[in-house]
Amino acid sequence: MDTATPPDSARLTFRDATESDVPALVALVESAYRGDSSRAGWTTEADILQGQRTDEQGVREVLDAPAGRLLAVERGGELVACCQLEHRGDAAYFGMFAVRPGLQGGGLGKLIIAEAERTARESWGVGEMHMTVISVREDLIAWYERRGYRRTGQLTPFPYGDERFGVPQRDDLAFELLVKNIGKNVEGADPGEGA
Repeated sequence: MDTATPPDSARLTFRDATESDVPALVALVESAYRGDSSRAGWTTEADILQGQRTDEQGVREVLDAPAGRLLAVERGGELVACCQLEHRGDAAYFGMFAVRPGLQGGGLGKLIIAEAERTARESWGVGEMHMTVISVREDLIAWYERRGYRRTGQLTPFPYGDERFGVPQRDDLAFELLVKNIGKNVEGADPGEGA
């Protein structure tokens, strides 16, 4: 058996999520960020936020957004990750990014974010990808910085008192805008070529 080539079941497939995916997407996002199951991965927010990360209504809002897409990522026909893309003028917004906790740290996240950037660039011709990250999540922000995102220092207050976003365990939470240039440069080459 040739072990250099991964079997078809190891390859990722990306598709637009549908209404029938909503319960599985909620479970995936919750497992990646909240509760004890999230501690199996490194993206957990369990120490800073309790309660829910999203719910079926929140996922449906992303799914139904006219300028957006919710990508379901599968391996071997099984949902392993998801991410939101939303067209916002000259930029795309990247959100609702979740990888199954037991699969985190194996390189899936890098592949998924690269595919999301390619999709946004090719679908909408945008030059930037934007996202917001809880500002105290230094490890997560550092991971995005290694992928080419830069901190802007632009903060948005955390919605304290709105339990749809969780129950804060700290009083210093805010969202920071991270930005990456994903467009073509003047010579027409991708910014990451040769890197």
